[in-house]
Amino acid sequence: MVDFIGVSRIRELLTRRGTARFIEELAGEIEADFLRWESFDKSPRHATHSSVGVIELMPACDGRLYAFKYVNGHPTNTRTGLLTVTAFGVLADVETGYPLLLSELTLTTALRTAATSVLAARRMARASSRVMALIGNGAQGEFQVIAFHQLLGIREVRLYDTDIGATEKLERNLARLNLPGLAVVRCSSTAEAVAGADIITTATADKCNATILTPELIVPGVHLNALGGDCPGKTELHREILLRPDVRVVVEYEPQSRIEGEIQQMDPGYAVTELAAVLAGRVPGRASDREVTVFDSVGFALEDFSSLRYLLRIHHEERGTHARIDLLPELEDPKDLFGLLTMRSPRLAPTCDAAA
Repeated sequence: MVDFIGVSRIRELLTRRGTARFIEELAGEIEADFLRWESFDKSPRHATHSSVGVIELMPACDGRLYAFKYVNGHPTNTRTGLLTVTAFGVLADVETGYPLLLSELTLTTALRTAATSVLAARRMARASSRVMALIGNGAQGEFQVIAFHQLLGIREVRLYDTDIGATEKLERNLARLNLPGLAVVRCSSTAEAVAGADIITTATADKCNATILTPELIVPGVHLNALGGDCPGKTELHREILLRPDVRVVVEYEPQSRIEGEIQQMDPGYAVTELAAVLAGRVPGRASDREVTVFDSVGFALEDFSSLRYLLRIHHEERGTHARIDLLPELEDPKDLFGLLTMRSPRLAPTCDAAA
């Protein structure tokens, strides 16, 4: 039997833990794994592209545990009532090869993206940062705002999206959250949103080489949290921003970011720093208050590895419905797989143990 976390259980865990606490604890797990960077077997994700989207597999292994995530990205899905991004993942024991957990990762991917964003911003943004512009107000928006408000001290968020419906959705949800001391400002353009912002987060979905941010919008000292460029042919920053002499670019895993990130626009020798080096203190995230810092985030499998391990732990810590599924055969004789067909009462139904 394999532990299972579905949509209902992740909602239950978030209700019990609290979203802000969940993100903070997950950020700690992700940081701990980045600090043992050399322990991981790493590779760029395997992507299968079509004319309408992409399906990806993202593996990571530390020699004891193995994890992978299946994730898609289909921007036009929302036209027919489907999500742009869905995901699930598996955490397995390397010694036996047996899976320990099968989990939803659609909601968890948004949570771990916010956790990684704030983890990087703690090192890269100015300590005095209090105003964030959020360009692209879709599925990632609420999680970014919660993370930056609760864990970095943001007190004003400035919203802009070409889809006014997305901004209205985000405003409604933030009003329900009633985050203390947070001012939410709706803006009519990217330029209006970024004016006076300490941090600019871009989280747009269209799979194209866009110029969401242009050079004249970027002032000394700002931190760019660039999330939307995450596959070949999809970027958000004008190339000239990356060519500024005062810019510092940090990526998660350089071989993958060269293919998918903002730096896919740049020559192979363009200098970047990996996040692991910044978190370990080997390289500063920011050299001065006037430096422009860019976190070119595409999402990396290590973050999902950390998420799955964290989910398995709190799945057992928190009370509620503990579901397990019979994903693997249980045999009296492990050499007699055919015997499964002749067993009188094979266990073929999912089980749920409701904790008292």
